[in-house]
Amino acid sequence: MALKSTLAGTWYPGTEQAIRAVAEKWERKIAGENAGGESAAPAKSNVLLLPHAGWAYSGEVAWRAARLVRGAGFRRVVVLAPSHRAWIENRLVAPESDAVETPLGEIKVDREWIDRLALLAPVLRSDRLHAAEHSAQIEYPLLQLALGKGFAVAPLVMGAFGGDQMGMCVRALARLVDDRTLLVLSSDFTHYGDDFSYAPYGTKGGEDVREKTAAVDAEAFAFMSRRDADGFAAYIRKTGATICGHVPIELALRAFPGGSSLSRLAYATSSDADRDFTRFVCYTAAAGRVEWPGEGEAVLGADARAYLLRLARESMESAVRAGGASFPRRAADMRDAPSAAIAKMGAFVTLNDRATGALRGCIGEILPMRPLAEAVAARAVDSALRDPRFSPVSERELGNLRVEVSALTPPKPVASWRDIVLGRDGMTLEKGSAFAVFLPQVAPEQGWDLPTTLSYLSRKAGLSADAWREGAKFETFQAEVFHE
Repeated sequence: MALKSTLAGTWYPGTEQAIRAVAEKWERKIAGENAGGESAAPAKSNVLLLPHAGWAYSGEVAWRAARLVRGAGFRRVVVLAPSHRAWIENRLVAPESDAVETPLGEIKVDREWIDRLALLAPVLRSDRLHAAEHSAQIEYPLLQLALGKGFAVAPLVMGAFGGDQMGMCVRALARLVDDRTLLVLSSDFTHYGDDFSYAPYGTKGGEDVREKTAAVDAEAFAFMSRRDADGFAAYIRKTGATICGHVPIELALRAFPGGSSLSRLAYATSSDADRDFTRFVCYTAAAGRVEWPGEGEAVLGADARAYLLRLARESMESAVRAGGASFPRRAADMRDAPSAAIAKMGAFVTLNDRATGALRGCIGEILPMRPLAEAVAARAVDSALRDPRFSPVSERELGNLRVEVSALTPPKPVASWRDIVLGRDGMTLEKGSAFAVFLPQVAPEQGWDLPTTLSYLSRKAGLSADAWREGAKFETFQAEVFHE
C-alpha cells in the first residue's frame, strides 16, 4: 500500500513531464550562474537543509541543495520534518504505509529502519498525519529527481519534546544513521507578518524589513554552522524567530558528531518577487557532511541475530505444540550457533501481537549466567507459557506473534537515578525486598520521561509511585535489541 501525494498538482506540478520541465528550468538557470566555474559546495554532502513551501516559492532554493546528491547512491533518506496541523508531543511520527507515491513513482518506506528506531526512541505511525502534512511530502519529488529510484525513505514528523525524550531521539539518530544514509532537515525560516505573530520591524516598512529579517536568519544559521544546538535553541527562545523546523534542526544538531560541517547555499523570501514586505516567508538551503558513527555499538552480527531469533521461535513453537512440555536446550547441542551467540550474556525474549503491537509475554534473566543461546531458548518458552500476567500462548496464536530478543550487558550500579540515560539504559530498582526491571526500550515505546519511567518501575515493584525518590538502589545495563 502506497500513501499518495496530496500536494501534486497544487504545491508542485501534477505530472512527471511537468515536474521534470520545472527541474530543467532550474538547472539551466543555475548552470548559467555558474558559467564561470561551479560555486564552492561541501564535498560528498550527506545532510541537506531544504525549505518546504510550494515549488513556486521555494522549489528552486531547495533544488540548489538537492542537486548536490545526484548519483550519490544513498540507500536511505531520513527526513526530519515539523508538524504544522497536528499537536505532537514527545513522539516521532512515521507513516504506516509501505511506500509513498508522487507522479515520479513510488518510494519504498524503510519500515525495517523505522522498526529499529522504535526500539530506541518514541515512534508513532500515522498515515492520516502524513497525508495532511506538507513538510515531508514536498521533499519526495526533489529526492526522486536527485537520487532516482534506488532509495527508501524514512519520514519522521515531530512537534515538541521534553529533554529526556529529545535525548532518546538524539541517541537513536546518532546510532542508526550510517554512511549510506542521507539526512534531510525540512524547514522554512522566518515567517514575517502579523498573522505569524512575528513583526518586530513593523508591517509598513520597505526592503529594510527584509534585510533585518534576513539578518535574524543569518544569525540562526550561524549557530547551525557551528553545530551549536544549545545556542540555536536559546536564540529561538530569545528572538521568537518563527523558524518552523527549529525542533528537527535542534534534534539533528544534537546528534551531529564532531567534525561535521554545514554550509548555506541559497537564501530567498516570498517577497522577492511581489515586493510585499508586510507578510512573507524566508527560505534557506544548505548542505553538509557528517561522519556518522553508525551502529558501532553492536556486538552481535547479522548471522548471530538471525540464529537467535530462529532459535527463539523454534523453541517457543515446539513447547507450545507439545502442550507446555519442553526440554532445556544446551549450547553444546547447538553446533551450528555462531560464536557470538555462545558468549555468556543476559537475555530477555519479548512476544508482541503483530497486528496491534500489544505485549503477549516477556521474561528474561539479567545476569550473564549461561551462553546467550541457552538463555534465549529457555526464555522464549517462558515468555510464551509462564508469564504470570498472561494466559499461555495457544498454538493458533503462533503465527500472529512477533519475537524480539534483547541481549544484555552486565548490570552496573549507579550512584543516583539521575545517572540513568533513557533510550540507552535498562534499569533495575531495588528497595528493601522489592525489585523490578525495565528494558531500555520501555521508555521509548511509551514516550515517558525519566521521572515517569521510575514511577511506573516503582509500581511494577509493588511500591508507591514515588518510592524511587528515596532509599532505592539502581543498576543500569544496555541491550542489543532485534526482532523478526
